[in-house]
Amino acid sequence: MKLDAKIPSGPLAQKWEKHLHEIKLVSPLNKRRYNIIVVGTGLAGASASASLAELGYRVKSFCFQDSPRRAHSVAAQGGINAAMNYRNDGDSVYRLFYDTIKGGDFRSREANVYRLAEVSLNIIDQCVAQGVPFAREYSGYLSNRSFGGAQVSRTFYARGQTGQQLLLGAYQAMSRQIALGTIQMFPRTEMLELVVVNGHAKGIVARDLITGKISPYAADAVVMATGGYGNAFYLSTNAQGSNVTAIWRAYKKGAGFANPCFTQIHPTCIPVTGDYQAKLTLMSESLRNDGRVWVPKRAGDQRAPGDVPEADRDYYLERMYPAYGNLAPRDIASRAAKRVCDEDRGVGPGKRGVYLDFADAIQRLGKETIQERYGNLFEMYHEITGEDAYGTPMRIYPAIHYMMGGLWVDYNLMSTLPGLFVIGEANFADHGANRLGASALMQGFADGYFILPYTVGDYLATAKQASPTIDAAEFKQAERDTDGRIKKLLAIRGKRTIDEFHKELGKILWERCGMSRNAAGLKEALQAIRAIREEFWKNVIVPGEGEELNQSLERAGRVADFLELGELIAYDALMRDESCGGHFREEHQTPEGECLRNDEKFAHVAAWEFAGADKPPVLHKEPLTYEEAHFAQRSYK
Repeated sequence: MKLDAKIPSGPLAQKWEKHLHEIKLVSPLNKRRYNIIVVGTGLAGASASASLAELGYRVKSFCFQDSPRRAHSVAAQGGINAAMNYRNDGDSVYRLFYDTIKGGDFRSREANVYRLAEVSLNIIDQCVAQGVPFAREYSGYLSNRSFGGAQVSRTFYARGQTGQQLLLGAYQAMSRQIALGTIQMFPRTEMLELVVVNGHAKGIVARDLITGKISPYAADAVVMATGGYGNAFYLSTNAQGSNVTAIWRAYKKGAGFANPCFTQIHPTCIPVTGDYQAKLTLMSESLRNDGRVWVPKRAGDQRAPGDVPEADRDYYLERMYPAYGNLAPRDIASRAAKRVCDEDRGVGPGKRGVYLDFADAIQRLGKETIQERYGNLFEMYHEITGEDAYGTPMRIYPAIHYMMGGLWVDYNLMSTLPGLFVIGEANFADHGANRLGASALMQGFADGYFILPYTVGDYLATAKQASPTIDAAEFKQAERDTDGRIKKLLAIRGKRTIDEFHKELGKILWERCGMSRNAAGLKEALQAIRAIREEFWKNVIVPGEGEELNQSLERAGRVADFLELGELIAYDALMRDESCGGHFREEHQTPEGECLRNDEKFAHVAAWEFAGADKPPVLHKEPLTYEEAHFAQRSYK
């Protein structure tokens, strides 16, 4: 496996424009000759499918949900970044670029990040044209708010349901193409294998989740937009169906997996209340614009929040990071919350929570204004906790949210397997070791609307690969492999449920590879995960006789992949012997308890190559060099 990032030459601010002039094109008449498979229909997948079909390509779109509208992108609440400088507060493409590089703790590829900031200027106009109901000022201009890791207001939003509204806009564009026949939609269909012909990705094998039928699909290029793999930790803010299977199949077929241990812990989640929970619920980071985070100053203080006077409250983010306060980046805010809870100053059941208090904002702005900004989030909090956050502070605690790791891609968003493109959260490219809030939606649309439609044409125009057919031997073998895995799972007939194994894996990853990590714990995690994986294949029970509608069978396959992925996550975390962003190695921290990077040894992307079952993966390094941003110790004080 060779890593060639294909970064264009020339000044940073001119690379993308220069690249657009140089890449090869496919003529409009020839586009209709090409078939492209897009797996996933979230913001990245839906925008890519709509754009490619609009250009004239024939697109096959796959999602395991019953409708593209149910993609996990709907759960993104707070907003989408763009360097429009509507507030005239000093924002610019360069500032968004630098905030992203700094927020990722100098572990992202500079050229990709600058392009992301540059392309952000187009996204908002695109969404407004689609009818996305962004919040507006009284004058009619689009409104902005701030998010963590920035000192400007660049986040566009639609109350607390921005992801849902953006997805509806993309789905609308996609539906137009479905009606025109340029997109063929396959709902309730899960990709279970990638087909590689002569070293190029040429199709997939997928299973109809209703009938159980396994079918091959051929294409000239494959695009994966399957989201993140945070559910490996069992408890996360991800949708129940979110999984790693698609990109894991690609990894096992030769695609490099980059920085798998880079995990985002979101500081604003409703705390865990018991073992019965199967997922966690996020409270948007946008709430930190008006909510103040605090805990009692005295350890063990269990008074009701209204009984704790101001003098006995520790607004610890404002105290520790006065320049950014409650809008410190997610990794820093999360570790600070863990620190005060470890000091026995946590609140609520189990003392694993901190307060997010809106009393000051309500007094300053009025309850009606807070309702206008965050009303649906307050309603959701009340439904889940039974508490009225207008009168009592919310309780929050960090949780697994987003994965910065994913398949390695070059500047064209193509993996190490030619013909396999990876977009959105499924790739590693833009966020380094910590993602800034409101940048996930930005990346999904940037990749799908404004980057991939150009770069996929460059591949098709230059690769000159014959269009594949499902009669090829590689497709037949992929079908046999898929069928064999399913039959193997159904035949085990053990005594332990799928969820038991998943919970056990998640607990190990959270405790040993969560908010803090150390060498001894990661080595223990590797041994424990291997033992769980071995027992899984001997003792799991998958109910049901046939292969038709069987959600337990779906979950079993995904958990089997999580068990293998868990080893790679722990292995990558062990090998990266430094602290950076969300990857906090306890052995490497400043006197103030902040991350201590090692730029001499670890200023690289770690891209892992599958070497075979039960063999250690092979490490490949892409050096990270910076032309404009320069290595510096992060400070938000």
